[in-house]
Amino acid sequence: MAKPTSPISAALFERAKVVMPGGVSRNTLLREGHPLYVSHGKGCVVTDVDGVERLDFANNMASHIHGHAYAPIIESISAQLQRGTAFTMTSEVEVRYAEHLCGRSKNFDQIRFVNSGTEAVMAGMKAARAYTGRTRIAKVEGCYHGAYDYAEVSQAPGPQNWGTIEQPNAVPLAQGTPPSITDEMVILPFNDPENAITILDKVADEIACILIDPIPHRVGMVGVHGDFVKALGKWARANGALLMFDEVITFRSQVGGMQERFDIAPDLTSMGKMIGGGFPVGALAGRREVMQVFTNSEQGVRLPHSGTFSANPVTMTAGLVAMRHFDEQAVIELNLLGDMLREALAQVIKLADVPASVTGTGSLARLHLKPQAPRNYREAHLSPAELEIMSTLIELLYERGIMMIHTGAMALSTPMGQAQIDQLCETMHACLLSIKPMLLEPHS
Repeated sequence: MAKPTSPISAALFERAKVVMPGGVSRNTLLREGHPLYVSHGKGCVVTDVDGVERLDFANNMASHIHGHAYAPIIESISAQLQRGTAFTMTSEVEVRYAEHLCGRSKNFDQIRFVNSGTEAVMAGMKAARAYTGRTRIAKVEGCYHGAYDYAEVSQAPGPQNWGTIEQPNAVPLAQGTPPSITDEMVILPFNDPENAITILDKVADEIACILIDPIPHRVGMVGVHGDFVKALGKWARANGALLMFDEVITFRSQVGGMQERFDIAPDLTSMGKMIGGGFPVGALAGRREVMQVFTNSEQGVRLPHSGTFSANPVTMTAGLVAMRHFDEQAVIELNLLGDMLREALAQVIKLADVPASVTGTGSLARLHLKPQAPRNYREAHLSPAELEIMSTLIELLYERGIMMIHTGAMALSTPMGQAQIDQLCETMHACLLSIKPMLLEPHS
């Protein structure tokens, strides 16, 4: 299939480079040559400005659960737009949406809305510090928790600086990160309770909270083990620390999030992405006692917290509609489609006879150009040669009408069904055969 030309996108990128660093506001949108510019989307199909249609398995980095331009959301926000978009007042729909989300999990006594998953994690870290009076945060190596200095530590370490698996180093992401930032972060190996507890025991009276992503994207979209969660939760309870779940991506996996699958309840949970119904959103939920740091008490307000667009009625309206429509039956059906996707991709890999594997849980999946599915960040880490091959594969998929996240990850949406899985797998098979010579070459 000939590579589709995109002259309008190319011309827009030339204009963009003049007024934006790198020509974009999100580095994840950069691709070989130039980024693509969207015209419109409907359901699970996105059309670019050059008229090329693509089946969308990226869903704006897993933020769309009902695909694009979902009619019930369009109708509800159109009515809200007639009444206004943001006020120096709160709104009834904020209350109704808070009631809805708290009703989805027994672990959510109270909730605060913000504008992104990054803000939700940031608020959770600050709340844990305000509640415990401690400053250090423990997180798992390789996990992405948003664009916040503390959260970015050891998000993307490499063999040259990540230390031993028994004692991972705290590695800054951005150049210029103050050493004091890394000093406050304690890095744990993934799904390794024995070594994690040994690390925590050395700083037991300094930890404010332990932060866990139950299906960490950067770690390979490998699900967290129940014994790991239980061990960390038990340790936190015994040592006066909090347990926090980052469910910004994974809340889609159960009605009340992935935490429903574990025996231990987190004290705090950050959310974002799909709970906004296609609009910028974040939320922090948790135990009433902990959430009281945001409000007035005899101690004063331990954590002053605000945001101009937090809980704006447009986002609250869109989010409430989206989540009401993503009820238990919808969650079950989309998770079953995810099972079908992972099984079908495994068959494609076998048919193509290439060294690849697939991981994921619920409506999330990730393709790895490795013969064995990775078990942690270090096994999922891509060498420069592997990164180049993955980029080539993603580019080939785009050329053939499939959108995926640049890491090889996929997030399903409710407009999808068997036909979309079949289209993805047929295209993936052809693309894997195209890169097979690259995959069989020795590389490190």
